[in-house]
Amino acid sequence: MKKASILLILCMVCLLGQAQQVTLNDVARSVYRTEGIQGIKPMMDGEHYTRISPDGKKIVKYSFKTGKEVGTVFDVETARNHTLRSFDNYIMSPDESKILIQTETKPIYRRSFTAVYYIYNVRNNTLEPLSENGPQQVPLFSPDGNQIAFVRDNNLYLVKLLFGNSESQVTKDGKFNEVLNGIPDWVYEEEFGFNRAFDFSADSQMLAYIRFDESQVPMYSFPWYKGMKPALNQYEIYPGKYEYKYPMPGIDNSKVTVHTFDIKSRVTRKMDLPLDIDGYIPRIKFTDNPEALAIMTLNRHQNRFDLYLANPRSTLCKLIIRDEAEQYIKETAYANIQFYPNHIVMMSERDGFNHLYLYTAGGNLVKQITQGKYEVKDFLGWDEKNNVFYYESNEESPLRSAIYKIDNKGKKTKLSTREGTNNAIFSKNQKYYINTFSNITTPPVITLNDNTGKVLTTLVDNKALIKKVASLNMPSKELFTFTTTDGVELNGWMMKPINFDANKKYPVILHQYSGPGSQEVLDTWRIGARNDGGMFEAYMASQGFIMVCVDGRGTGGRGSDFEKCTYMSIGVKEARDQVETALYLSKLPYVDNQNIGIWGWSYGGYNTLMAMSEGTPVFKAGVAIAAPTDWRFYDSVYTERFMRTPKENMEGYNASSAIHRVDKLHGELLLIHGTADDNVHLRNASEYSEALVQADKQFDMHIYTNRNHGIRGGNTTKHLLTRVTNFFIEHLK
Repeated sequence: MKKASILLILCMVCLLGQAQQVTLNDVARSVYRTEGIQGIKPMMDGEHYTRISPDGKKIVKYSFKTGKEVGTVFDVETARNHTLRSFDNYIMSPDESKILIQTETKPIYRRSFTAVYYIYNVRNNTLEPLSENGPQQVPLFSPDGNQIAFVRDNNLYLVKLLFGNSESQVTKDGKFNEVLNGIPDWVYEEEFGFNRAFDFSADSQMLAYIRFDESQVPMYSFPWYKGMKPALNQYEIYPGKYEYKYPMPGIDNSKVTVHTFDIKSRVTRKMDLPLDIDGYIPRIKFTDNPEALAIMTLNRHQNRFDLYLANPRSTLCKLIIRDEAEQYIKETAYANIQFYPNHIVMMSERDGFNHLYLYTAGGNLVKQITQGKYEVKDFLGWDEKNNVFYYESNEESPLRSAIYKIDNKGKKTKLSTREGTNNAIFSKNQKYYINTFSNITTPPVITLNDNTGKVLTTLVDNKALIKKVASLNMPSKELFTFTTTDGVELNGWMMKPINFDANKKYPVILHQYSGPGSQEVLDTWRIGARNDGGMFEAYMASQGFIMVCVDGRGTGGRGSDFEKCTYMSIGVKEARDQVETALYLSKLPYVDNQNIGIWGWSYGGYNTLMAMSEGTPVFKAGVAIAAPTDWRFYDSVYTERFMRTPKENMEGYNASSAIHRVDKLHGELLLIHGTADDNVHLRNASEYSEALVQADKQFDMHIYTNRNHGIRGGNTTKHLLTRVTNFFIEHLK
């Protein structure tokens, strides 16, 4: 028996020895990426959906009932009158008889891009250019499918398909860095999350658009160098520069107005909107009533949301819904609002948690659809005929989400069956939905379901990835909870080395984001610094580290009190909670409490600096990537949402400034930033590093040429991850 046991142990050691290790090269190249289904677009009949084929050459039609391919809607190889080899995306007309084919896509900012579009006629299988006069932005079909509006060079254009695709210019005052018509400025796009600011009326007779006058917004510029991958050869001798309008806290934003254009008479009108002089218009949308244009506004503090219905011809605006909060209104209030012929469905946190509310089309509250101490994460649709609402919520746990339906009598039914994270895309008639499930140990499983929750078929099971991951020396993933000395319960996840020995002591690295409303600790496959199942963390665990992530106060999923408790002094409680995490971990018998590190990107980089200079010397080393260092340097919309203006809250700005804490910085520090970061400017790292120098604090710094906030391109990702890895090995091992 003894010999047999020794033999078994030797065999297990041999098997472990044969298991592959995750490499940094694998992580950088996303070798362990999940299989998914991208670009699902439900069709109007409710029975089918479309998506682009993997080779980018076809639009394929699938059955919602079986998941089987049932036809090809568009094929580059067989369509007539063109020379295209592939395409990037597509937009269907309301009746699906025409399709805009998107090609030559060139990104501008996070959501904006230009492209060259072609009109595809499904009936006669032909393509023709949308416009011969240059690339377009955000094209939109009219409801009758006979017109297409788009933006070019900050002006709105209209193409009439029944008149030989005749093109006319709707606005003429658009100018780069001065006036934008129908598209948002940089800060609106970044912080209000949209890229099109115009819409057609339901009868296709009117266009409405937001005009952004950013002429008084101060200019910001950063340099371009020649660089590599890609090389900007025009800057080989002298650097160039990029200039754009970037409003900072307390500084003038764009002046916004709403206008309508009568397509037949060509008369333009300005809506008589009672907007504060410094107010925002984060959305406009025509309702099913062509005489009712919905205009959504926020005051500058962003704690009052108003929904107006405007008559596009008389210009009269009527306030129908107002939602107010002590701190701020979240984006879900206006991003997820849905208009029906006689009703409006919207979200609000007015009872302390994000829930669904039903109003009449005139703005009278009918009822609160969902209620309880949980958050509705997404509104998925309303079956008006049967009066059933579908939604995603985290009712069972802040770490998990499920798909539910609730009827008119308040009877609630859970549709998803597996515990973890569930997201859904419903068919237009709410008869079917595509569910994506994963948990911390299971890669995404995508199923087709009917509206009772019954699984009709499995579309993706990621078995190939599961097999690939099974061949690795993967550490275990654990969810945990602890209570801070302040009495706050916090959630976290942990990854331990594969051959973890509870009798040994291991260095620990915390990774966090910590920004308002964010969640990094979820029961989902997409955990870790790269949202890839923790592959970078698995590599670091193979180097002997315990990897940890904890969501502190201010993060999402737990109601408005928990999320908004950081209001007016962001970064203070968040930093304290990362310190509390380190103190909790340092008491565990297997943690080397002399070697705890912390790192993060963007807000996570900022909170790294705040935590390392909180005053409790628990972190031996930290890496801050693309980090804001003083909120006076960041944009107005985001910063003021949580801090108000510096004039109103100078004490809060000083308390939330990493630069103001620089004298208390403890531990070895690596700063990383890209020179072309249009979001968190290099200025943040430059001013912070100067403060370190003057405070006689030694540190390391790495600057990436021509890289934006994502710091990627060519070999950049591998280089950055290697830099982070080597820094922690050097200082924590």
